[in-house]
Amino acid sequence: MPFGYVPAEQQMRDKADYARKGIARGRSSVVLQYEHGILFVAHNASRALHKISEIYDRIGFAAVGRYNEFEALRLGGIRYADINGYTYDRGDVTARGLANLYAQNLGMIFTDSIKPYEVELVVAEVGETSDADQLYRLTFDGSVTDEHGAVALGGQVDAVAGRLKEHYREGLSLAEALRVGVTALTEPDGERPPTSQLEVAVLDRNRPHRKFLRLTGARLERLLAEGTPAAPEAAEAPEAQERQAEPPAQAAPPPAPGPDVPPTAPEGDIDTGSGG
Repeated sequence: MPFGYVPAEQQMRDKADYARKGIARGRSSVVLQYEHGILFVAHNASRALHKISEIYDRIGFAAVGRYNEFEALRLGGIRYADINGYTYDRGDVTARGLANLYAQNLGMIFTDSIKPYEVELVVAEVGETSDADQLYRLTFDGSVTDEHGAVALGGQVDAVAGRLKEHYREGLSLAEALRVGVTALTEPDGERPPTSQLEVAVLDRNRPHRKFLRLTGARLERLLAEGTPAAPEAAEAPEAQERQAEPPAQAAPPPAPGPDVPPTAPEGDIDTGSGG
């Protein structure tokens, strides 16, 4: 039985809906700038399959969706970076060049293949200053968006992006940025993802040579503790203790009698004039 004709517009819509539904079934990730670089935070229950990775000296990669598909893109990006860095100069490898490469590949797959890739990517490059940082978000159809500040991808992306926008501000410390990222990934009135299910990494502009660093174990726990605001009761407790420790105020002593005023006699020695 021959297939019926399907307009190209309908094919593109069907592919886009298919890819969006696949991406929405996963868990979200966020990428945000902080005072010394770029922070990646992902909700990832697997310790073996990374959603955040290093591409080159100062370039990082975050992805959501089908692991086998974005892993193939990650490896292709590493090969591209290594070949260009070796052939020309390491400074010639940029996040913009990688974003263009990924956009071409994703666009061709979306157009030519029956099944599109169910992935969203962020390619980030840390610069000498925060103004020189670069964030590029790529969607399943090869579209590229130049982002600034913070970006959410995958899962319930609209809700996560809304919480991220509500709490994010420029110039955050690393601990504060981590708190904002974890808050964005946490459902309202829900519990924070356990530390064992958080994948966290940074591109730290202050590190020499390779800027990428994973945050795990005790260091991650300490940063999460530092970024947690203190409860109001706990903040007021020391002031209350200081007030309780203050000694009670003493009454002022009576003024000393002047030279022409006789001292007042005790109450029991007063002469009432009723001698006898």
